[in-house]
Amino acid sequence: MIETGRLRVINPPRETPQFTPELLEKLARRVFLSGQGTPHTLHSPFDGKVLGVIPLCSPEDVRQAVERARQAQPAWARMDARSRARIMLRFHDLLLQRQAEILDLTQYETGKARRDAQEELLDAAIVAQYYATRSPGWLRPRRVGGTFLGLTQTWEYRHPVGVVGVISPWNYPLAMAVSEPIPALMAGNAVVLKPDLQTTFTALWIQALMEEAGLPRGLFQIVAGGSEVGEALVATADFIALTGSTPTGRKVARQAGERLIGVSLELGGKNPMLVLEDANLEAAAEGAVRGAFANAGQLCVSLERIYVHEKVFEAFTRRFVEKTSSLRLGATLDHRSQMGCLTVQRQFDTVLAHVQDAVAKGARVLTGGRPRPDLGPLFFEPTILTDVTPEMRVYHEETFGPVVSLYKFSDLEQVLAQINQSEYGLNASIWSRNLRKARALASRIQAGTVNINESYAAAWASMDATMGGFKASGLGRRHGQEGLYRFTEPQTIAIERLMPITGPAWLPRGWYGRIATALLKALKRLYRLWYRL
Repeated sequence: MIETGRLRVINPPRETPQFTPELLEKLARRVFLSGQGTPHTLHSPFDGKVLGVIPLCSPEDVRQAVERARQAQPAWARMDARSRARIMLRFHDLLLQRQAEILDLTQYETGKARRDAQEELLDAAIVAQYYATRSPGWLRPRRVGGTFLGLTQTWEYRHPVGVVGVISPWNYPLAMAVSEPIPALMAGNAVVLKPDLQTTFTALWIQALMEEAGLPRGLFQIVAGGSEVGEALVATADFIALTGSTPTGRKVARQAGERLIGVSLELGGKNPMLVLEDANLEAAAEGAVRGAFANAGQLCVSLERIYVHEKVFEAFTRRFVEKTSSLRLGATLDHRSQMGCLTVQRQFDTVLAHVQDAVAKGARVLTGGRPRPDLGPLFFEPTILTDVTPEMRVYHEETFGPVVSLYKFSDLEQVLAQINQSEYGLNASIWSRNLRKARALASRIQAGTVNINESYAAAWASMDATMGGFKASGLGRRHGQEGLYRFTEPQTIAIERLMPITGPAWLPRGWYGRIATALLKALKRLYRLWYRL
């Protein structure tokens, strides 16, 4: 370990990973190809060295992958949901048994710290277990209320949409190869996944493990490539689930809208943290470090702006800077490193540009603010800025890196208005000892999830609750029952009983109208009493 200012970095000899070049070659052959794909070399962000070679797909490959999935889907949909669940539970067990291999692979593809890779592996296991155990009950035909006087018996059925196209990002490749495909598969669909090209090996590893657990071949296809492959998938699948940037989400929504297919979009965020004057400052500072610098800030729900009451601003800032400055940076395959590097060059360039722009326009760097080429090509120090103003890019644009800005406030109404001015509304965090007050404030923040005395994990890990964004942060929700039902088409089947709901043929229309009117008035009085309206 060497000291650089107050920032501790780890520069060890690189450990030997659990995966082998032979495994990567075997995984690369799982990419769906109808012909000969163009080879594309992937490099590890840790050191820029060659990781492996992936064949690129063409739009025709995508079309054929979707067609193959479409042929496999009907038999899967006819399978009892409990049988599908048993496969997913076997996948859950295998994932936990083989975690050393996939953690190493995910780290080499993304450059993330071990703790962040472990977090997404656990998330993947939780998702598999949750939907395997809940889905069979949710997918049973459900008896619902019919018309008055019991004249109809009504049922709601849930049918799979067909082939779900999943477009996943590079920041959490393990979790994203599971969190959308598993509920889609449990609903009886087939899946074609386009992972980000940088993290294709992780997705292929997940596909292989699912088939080892018993998933029939053909149901889960993987196509590799760039935007043209994504466009081809949107043009052929029956539903699209995208996790990515807001500009990409808008493009996908327009394309899907032309085809009148459903979409689920989890997009960008400029997530706020609010520290009230009665907050536990030690806990809040620790939470801010986790919330801002987990996965080197490359997390859709990470904190990018922190608003602190003026009475505790200095005390909080001192603690936050101290904890951030002591983070351990490095490229290790164990838990010694607390933060890894950025994953792709374009994101590194964005982070650097945001910091340089802010400093040039008067922002102050309290800690960090520098690239670390001595550690690797994409390492950037965890950075805290203050004196950030609206003309700076970092004030309103999503940085998606290890950069957070501090703001002092005195008026709660004004700071709530400032928080809600953002075009984004994905996640937020409030810190206070007064939980009733914090909960009331949380309901006024325009965000899909709000965590009290936690940064993001409390809401994310609450699997029964939905997760998604307001405004430009997305459409639809993952997790919970809604996370399954978005991959289904609801169907109503109603059986007429006793007599026609429109009245018997012998009853004069005038009498029918008067009887129906009287019944509706009586039902309204009954309902008002029953529901206490």
